[in-house]
Amino acid sequence: MNRVNPRLTLLTASGVCSLIVLDTNIVAVTLPTIARDLGANFADIEWVVSAYMLAFAALLLPAGSIADRFGRQKTLLCGLSLFILASIGCGAAPNALFLDMARAIKGVGAALLLTSALASIGHTFHDEVERAKAWAFWGACMGVAMTAAPTLGGLITESIGWRWIFYLNLPVGLLLMAMVWRAVPESRDPQSARLDPWGSLAFSGSLLCLIWGLIEANRIGWSNPITYARLIGGALLLGLFVVIERLQRRPMVDLQLFRHPRFIGALLGMFAYAGCAQVMMTLLPFYLQNGLGFSAIASGLGMLPFALTMLICPRIGVRLSSRFAPATMMASGLALVGGGNLLSAWAVGSGGYLPFALAIAVTGAGAGLLNGDTQKNIMACVPRERTGMASGMSTTMRFSAIVLAIGVYGALLSSHTEHLLRGSLSAQGTQWLDQAQGIASRVVAGDMAAAMSLLPDSAQPLIEPLARQAFVGGFTLLLAVAGGLGLLGALVVGTLMRHPIPLAGSAPAVAATRRARA
Repeated sequence: MNRVNPRLTLLTASGVCSLIVLDTNIVAVTLPTIARDLGANFADIEWVVSAYMLAFAALLLPAGSIADRFGRQKTLLCGLSLFILASIGCGAAPNALFLDMARAIKGVGAALLLTSALASIGHTFHDEVERAKAWAFWGACMGVAMTAAPTLGGLITESIGWRWIFYLNLPVGLLLMAMVWRAVPESRDPQSARLDPWGSLAFSGSLLCLIWGLIEANRIGWSNPITYARLIGGALLLGLFVVIERLQRRPMVDLQLFRHPRFIGALLGMFAYAGCAQVMMTLLPFYLQNGLGFSAIASGLGMLPFALTMLICPRIGVRLSSRFAPATMMASGLALVGGGNLLSAWAVGSGGYLPFALAIAVTGAGAGLLNGDTQKNIMACVPRERTGMASGMSTTMRFSAIVLAIGVYGALLSSHTEHLLRGSLSAQGTQWLDQAQGIASRVVAGDMAAAMSLLPDSAQPLIEPLARQAFVGGFTLLLAVAGGLGLLGALVVGTLMRHPIPLAGSAPAVAATRRARA
């Protein structure tokens, strides 16, 4: 095998990950436009994001095993092929259901890509200093992609149409395939576990039931027996997954690692970061468009304070990590995220863009400190030959948190908006109360025109400001809950991460232990 420049391998793997991050975040500013074009309500729009995230999160663990067993280069090439084909399907979607299905297939390709790309980086760089630099570069690439995504999405949507945010993945994907072929050496774990179809099905089914229950609860009712059945079924399937993994000789998830508080803290740090900070890249543009009336491109530009601080802070984090223990870094990042979300809730309630921009800049700063640190701390807890498993576990936590957060925050936003709107409508009389659910669902999705079409022309000037005010109230609650969860995460993760690293004897373990004792 020809020797490959490690830096070129890092560039290629980071490029693959950047494509996924760009594609994930570029959709956010286009969702209201997609809702108007396809006649979709808020539940339909939630599925545009959740179908992708659900397939992504559910298949990350088996994708890690596939990368370990069959080779990271082969998995990258297969994942890119699937990702490109599904992107074409998304661009050509005639309705919301077709778009959701194509997005789910795209999530499968993204899962194959991300785990194998991260495993390639972990396998290539094993010196502690070089690995830290590699993850810092990877984090910077993710930051650039996140920074560019909202503005690029708004620009494409307003200039040539939202479908081109998917079509443009074709040339980019083909370029990355050529780079993978040349720059990523084949690597695998010769002792990798057999594929675990039953465990994969149990975990996938658990996420599906939970997110299905959360998204559909506002439509069919939280007291509906079907809602209870979906949520309880999700919890039972998650328990079944644990039982299945305990019975495996070499499981897809090494449950022995969960005996170590340090490892649990690292995973919870990833979960809290994704569920309180990264998910905001999807949700904040809804406020900019629905609450402040921004266009798609203006809302993309409006996200720059968040994206820029998220881009800058990983470099600051690299310098600070040499002086402070990982527990301090993780807790500080989550505290900034929690505080930023609480400030955003205040800014949304007070109105105006400037205070909102300053608040989301604080959230972005916390996200920037956490972006590379979370991944690094998890990977440090496992042997080098099981980097595929570690990357699968860490990214599963990341995207499981995002998909569950979208379900939870979406449920809060939709239900509280409807509750506030019903209160406002009842003060005006009872003749429009029957339309409250339909109005709220379309307002939250960003289609005010469709919401107002449910009312007679004479009532629209009166109801439109009430609907917008109800949305702002719902979004304030969403941000307040996210802020509280971020601060709670800072406390719990900071406590757990102060325990010694589980893998004593390895170079990363020794260094991390020294920092923890410092």
